[in-house]
Amino acid sequence: MGKFILKRIGLACVTVFIVTAAIFFMTHILPGNAAERILGPFAERSNVLALEKELGLDRPLHVQYFNWIKQTLSGSFGNSVQFQSPVEGVLFPSMLYSLRLASLAFVIVVPLSIIGGVVAAINRGKLIDRVITVGGLSAAVVPEFVWAVVLVLVVGVKLEWLPVTAYPDDGSNIATVFGYLVLPSIALVLVLFGYISRIARAGVIEALDSDYARTAILKGLTKRQAVNRHVLRNALLPTIAVIASQVPYLVGGLVAVEVVFNYPGFGSLLLTSVQYRDYPILQAGVLVVSVVIVGMQLIADILFAVLNPRIRQKVSE
Repeated sequence: MGKFILKRIGLACVTVFIVTAAIFFMTHILPGNAAERILGPFAERSNVLALEKELGLDRPLHVQYFNWIKQTLSGSFGNSVQFQSPVEGVLFPSMLYSLRLASLAFVIVVPLSIIGGVVAAINRGKLIDRVITVGGLSAAVVPEFVWAVVLVLVVGVKLEWLPVTAYPDDGSNIATVFGYLVLPSIALVLVLFGYISRIARAGVIEALDSDYARTAILKGLTKRQAVNRHVLRNALLPTIAVIASQVPYLVGGLVAVEVVFNYPGFGSLLLTSVQYRDYPILQAGVLVVSVVIVGMQLIADILFAVLNPRIRQKVSE
């Protein structure tokens, strides 16, 4: 198990390095730069060149990249171009807001999807199975921002059940914060539910058709008892991988949802950073996202190994 974990950590580090290098060079291919954005389209060329030198944008890209790596390893992401302050002071508060929203969405969608998939599998071919699978997939094909707009117009404006923004006043209690985050969380849940529940359903059906599950049922266990005692452990293996793989889609969905609900989160910050060519925030944000995604995949791999000893055996051979 230790060898397996070390190997996965090494691959994760290599992946993060490749992703950050690719994003660093791709962001500098974008037309225009931070100096032009700060000074405006009518600034004199000499002033633009002077500001580029001050910001270090006149150096070769590979030099800028390695300088950024050294600076990051020292614990600093540099200064934001648009906010004129350390990147950490801007990035981390927005990350906390997005983490709050993403965590609520995950806490809702993961158990809901697994329960939905298990219920659909146990009732395969029945009406409830069709409702869960067809309804979930139908909801998943609609983009997050469309669901966000629909929820704002119907639940927020028409019915006035919940706030149409996701940003409560400072000092609000937990209940108030939760009320503000419900609508944007639902927009994310609707998109993620269909895919996760479908994989959970397929895993449970495959496990129910296996010899050990049939033997358990023939010995007198009900289908529900067989699922609880024998099926779920093996059936949820593909679901774990799917849940980990949904993190990139969740990050992408956060951008759209945060814009619709005027939420000051990580996604909105990255969007404005692209518009302002704020390379320090953009690069630091991409680094954080890549670490989170690779970290979630690493956790999924380790859980796979814990639940399935055959994976550990293959690594040790």
